[in-house]
Amino acid sequence: MVITVAGNKKEVKDGLTVAQLVIDEKVETPEYVTVTINDEFVESGTFESTVLKDGDTVEFLYFMGGGQ
Repeated sequence: MVITVAGNKKEVKDGLTVAQLVIDEKVETPEYVTVTINDEFVESGTFESTVLKDGDTVEFLYFMGGGQ
């Protein structure tokens, strides 16, 4: 199946979970990443059970703090 990850189309295996995609994409600091699928936020506790579908668009987001 084909999904879009961070703006790039990728061929991936059927049944791929968000958790496995985070590993496959070598996401830095995965414990702090927020994931959206088709512009919908995915709860971090459901990464293992959320299965991607053909045509999905996945983005990895990091929220930065700081400043004064």
